[in-house]
Amino acid sequence: MLTPSELLTPRRPTRQISVGKVKVGGDAPISVQSMTTTKTADVEGTLEQIYRLAAAGADIVRCTCNEEEAAAGLAHIVPRSPVPIVADVHFHQEMAYAALEAGVHGLRLNPGNLRKPEEIKGIAAEAKDRGVPIRIGVNAGSLHPEIAKRHGGATPEALIESAELELAYFREVGFEDVKISVKASSVPLMVAAYRLASERFDFPLHLGVTEAGPPPAGLIKGTAGIGALLTEGIGDTIRYSLTADPVEEARAGRQLLEALGLRERQGLDLIACPSCGRAEVDVIGIAAAAQAALEALSLPIQVAVMGCVVNGPGEAKHADIGIAGGRNKGHLFIKGQIVRVVPEADMVEALVEEAQKLVAEGVEARLAAADASAEEEARRDREELLEIKGSDANHASEKVDAIHERLIREREGR
Repeated sequence: MLTPSELLTPRRPTRQISVGKVKVGGDAPISVQSMTTTKTADVEGTLEQIYRLAAAGADIVRCTCNEEEAAAGLAHIVPRSPVPIVADVHFHQEMAYAALEAGVHGLRLNPGNLRKPEEIKGIAAEAKDRGVPIRIGVNAGSLHPEIAKRHGGATPEALIESAELELAYFREVGFEDVKISVKASSVPLMVAAYRLASERFDFPLHLGVTEAGPPPAGLIKGTAGIGALLTEGIGDTIRYSLTADPVEEARAGRQLLEALGLRERQGLDLIACPSCGRAEVDVIGIAAAAQAALEALSLPIQVAVMGCVVNGPGEAKHADIGIAGGRNKGHLFIKGQIVRVVPEADMVEALVEEAQKLVAEGVEARLAAADASAEEEARRDREELLEIKGSDANHASEKVDAIHERLIREREGR
């Protein structure tokens, strides 16, 4: 018997690129993307939203980089994010360079807004040197006026020409680490444009109906466009563009892929930090062991494995349960509240035990059973870690200094 995905049109073969740790295109699973709605300069608020998006199913998250403060925020966000971060750049080339200095995993450029050939080629050349991919993000609502005039408006051919022009600039500097989107708010226009793109390009395609609006109408429009193309084997990564909490975008994207048999359904939803400079435990090993143990129990919960107690419980407070590393300890938390402190060697066992109790008894009962001394012990560990490693364990200040210096050079060079 054929699997659900085998009943669909075979997926179009494309090149494969890497956005941080996430493979896009080729035989990689179709990925889900979303975008933060916070001010990127608000590091803690943005990270909290990123963790919520990751828990809801986002594989990649895009953040606006529209000002110097946003770029500086990215320098702090990138090393602490559980998923790759793409910087959204519209009008100013210096913001693309600043985002690259911040260490982002990808750029998204809108060719209708950033139009000067030499600026585009300069960004592509630096992205090539750094091994950072770029999405050519064509939108029907922001086409170059000359292209729109030549085609009589935003037609599928006009969207494709805009992408081809950008690709030509990239090729002049030998840059081909690219994915492409040709979005429109009209579902028929969007579908027609992507069908044409799938014939013209072998680059991975990022699907989306732009400015789809609030649910339920926005969900219907997004599903109509994205779903239609996925059934035809077109698309390597997707985003719902909703006027809503972006968590709804990530959740809808994951559910659509599961409904089409393009991603496996998972009862367990485990997120983990990237093991940054503040981590005190083997995050990767603990996350792998926890995932294996919890999946075997088929527990339908969100679990977070975090490298340090300084940031972990706060960043992942929307997870049902989690554990964060301290000085040779593990700090168990439920909905961001510390409930137990255990030896590092017992972290996975304690997490699994508490997760089973959480499912059986509920959140309120487990919070009521919390160790009264756990929060105070966690506070002491946080202070000790801050004293030992300082407030900038990821050396973000060095990146921020590089951002400021780069922006000064760019402005003086105008």
